Amino acid sequence: MSNFPPIAKYCYVIMKQKKQGNMGLKSDRWIREKSLQEKMIDPFCEEQIGKDVISYGLSSYGYDIRVGREFKIFTNVNSTVVDPKNFDEANVIDIESDIAIIPPNSFALARTVEYFKMPDNVLAICLGKSTYARCGIIVNVTPFEPAFEGHITIEISNTTPLPAKIYANEGIAQVLFLEGDEPCEVTYADKKGKYQSQRGITLPRILR
Repeated sequence: MSNFPPIAKYCYVIMKQKKQGNMGLKSDRWIREKSLQEKMIDPFCEEQIGKDVISYGLSSYGYDIRVGREFKIFTNVNSTVVDPKNFDEANVIDIESDIAIIPPNSFALARTVEYFKMPDNVLAICLGKSTYARCGIIVNVTPFEPAFEGHITIEISNTTPLPAKIYANEGIAQVLFLEGDEPCEVTYADKKGKYQSQRGITLPRILR
């Protein structure tokens, strides 16, 4: 495993734990039930939509989320420093559009169309869509912790030397739901996580 990329190692560990009965990857039936009855995903699309768009909606063992129309695109116009502990909003420019153009070798923040309410015993991981990955556009989203609630802030990197298009209201990444074998002692809500109930695109925060 030492030569495998980090995501491959992570997936290997997940599958190994699943075989050992330590956690379960949740199916379309479970995702539908939780979303329709408890609004785990809202709005919720009960089928996968894929014609003439980058696919989104319910899949066999996951859910393909959509990216909204608001974007924050990083710029060097103001010659500021990117400081995660004291983020300067001059680092980004705001746009609202059905298509966002990310400059070469640049980066943008966006948010999901969907609002999530995670169960207390479930953690979700998010992986970028292969359609974008094959274009050199990399999507990163950190795990959705148990009892987290809010829109998901999405990080989008254009690793190519060319401008790249991102299509709003279409698929951007797939979410996988993993149920723990026992309740955790402290949920994200219990510890009053700094991104709890976030709406829209949320910039970096530090608890003070």
